[in-house]
Amino acid sequence: MKTSFATYWRELANGKRTATADQILLLLLAPFGLIYSFIQKLRATLYRIGMLKTLRLPRPVISIGNITVGGTGKTPVTAYIARLLLEQGYRVAVLSRGYGGSLEGQTIVVSDGATVMLGPRECGDEPYLLASTVPGLMVVIGADRYAAGQLAVQQLSPDIFLLDDGFQHLRLHRDLNILLLDSSRPFGNGWTLPAGMLREAANAAMRADVIILTRCPEGATVAPLVSGKPAFAASHRLVDALPLTGGNPVPLTELQGPAFLAFAGIAEPEFFFSALRDRGINIVGTLPFPDHAYYDQTSLDTIREALRSSGAEYAITTEKDGVKLKQLPVEVAAVTYLARLDIVIEEPAGLQALIRNLLP
Repeated sequence: MKTSFATYWRELANGKRTATADQILLLLLAPFGLIYSFIQKLRATLYRIGMLKTLRLPRPVISIGNITVGGTGKTPVTAYIARLLLEQGYRVAVLSRGYGGSLEGQTIVVSDGATVMLGPRECGDEPYLLASTVPGLMVVIGADRYAAGQLAVQQLSPDIFLLDDGFQHLRLHRDLNILLLDSSRPFGNGWTLPAGMLREAANAAMRADVIILTRCPEGATVAPLVSGKPAFAASHRLVDALPLTGGNPVPLTELQGPAFLAFAGIAEPEFFFSALRDRGINIVGTLPFPDHAYYDQTSLDTIREALRSSGAEYAITTEKDGVKLKQLPVEVAAVTYLARLDIVIEEPAGLQALIRNLLP
């Protein structure tokens, strides 16, 4: 029931539900959206005029965030920028809220760049995924990202910070403010929560220094979406798959033919399922879970039963989900693959120059 309601609301908020009953519901939700929008505008204004204080860390901060709820590719973009800086020899630390982890609210080091000290259940799936898949990356979680940054300065000595999901975290000063928008529906239906997908009114995009339009077709170019703000096109690409039980990456071309069950606990599971089909994977069943799903015993039993009932020979999910599947039954784990996602930014030189200019 929870999943079906979440799916219905996303379709409503994205403008995909147009029946009379749906429009009546939107009208009922609209006043709450206006109130929410006003509160967010007031908060942003108080920060802008200095009545609410913005704090500055002693190292440059790049914020990567979005203006809508759900997935726009923050984690792969964060990983892309982290790798770019690490390749230049800089010490990079990610500051994350640690959403969904049992330690959410605490300020604690997840990785010092050499050792990952916490698991996904403690720190959240996205911080763990970044820490475990980007060699040399330091990760610190904390609801107060300024306090997390101070802890990182004291213990890790980073050269630069990446503020994960930071567009609304106005308490922390950022030197480069990157806003991600989904190219297919940048602002949803145009309404703020709960009547739409927006976390704040669309004109808040003016705070951004750079716009990245995600989920563009490969090779796409974009015109500036927000006046005066440079825009870059980014496409998501499934590059290969890892066996859940370990081993070398497998090209997706080698997985074409057998029947697969696809499952995912991400914001937009249908995008993942479609991407697999586009790469020639034979999907005979799909199983969406809520975003940031914790795979308890009931969920694991559901996966096993879906694998059996669909007639699939194998299962495939995201790398993000894979970090939470340690308790998957052995017989299911043995036939499960984790699809690895990469991001390609078209004509990236301008973006890379903006990032490099923050550091000597």
